[in-house]
Amino acid sequence: MRALIVTAVAAEADSVAAGLTPHPDPATPEPRTLPGGYPVHRRDLPGLAADVLVAGVGPAAAAAGTATALALAEYSLVVSAGIGGGFQPAAPPGSLVVADAIVAADLGAETPDGFLDVQALGFGHSVHLPPVELAARAAEATGALLAPVLTVSTVTGTAASTAELAARHPLAGAEAMEGFGVAEAAAAHGLPVLEIRAVSNAVGPRDRDAWRIGDALAALTAGFRALGPVLVTWGARHE
Repeated sequence: MRALIVTAVAAEADSVAAGLTPHPDPATPEPRTLPGGYPVHRRDLPGLAADVLVAGVGPAAAAAGTATALALAEYSLVVSAGIGGGFQPAAPPGSLVVADAIVAADLGAETPDGFLDVQALGFGHSVHLPPVELAARAAEATGALLAPVLTVSTVTGTAASTAELAARHPLAGAEAMEGFGVAEAAAAHGLPVLEIRAVSNAVGPRDRDAWRIGDALAALTAGFRALGPVLVTWGARHE
């Protein structure tokens, strides 16, 4: 199976690639660059060829980078991966969240009666659903929380906005900035999508002293070490 794994920044891609690197480490190739300047790490494991793409921050960059990669090669699965904020207490810093729904949480309109998402406005859809079996097995293998992951263009940073977002999405496990963009590009190519997030901070008022980015990146590496065999098994059954 060939999978495209999309990250926002190089540190996330390095962590994912480390999790997909056989041990003891072979000589790892330098990333190549796709048109548009997108770096890609290639990792080949038995039964799995993975391209780890650095697409940029935010849903628009994620969609553009993913679409570029998908136009250049054939894939069986697209994965959005990286770090993000976790809704407390379900997803504490250092934990993992696998999406059972990838939600465009702030794409829509404010009205006097509250927020209307783009689907309610009649302009498309606001949720992508990963394959149920794959998401469940991924969560089990990695020890992750299985819950909706919200895509936002502006990271939540106040108590008021956290409460409003949690009220609209009470089951949400994490928020990040790229998943829905990745999912939109995957859907345009008729491909299934998965999202996995390592939690670096609590969703809520910004407190940089409480961020655990290093722990989240380490969790991302460990998560992909466990996720690799799941992808191989799922790919063998669905290709």
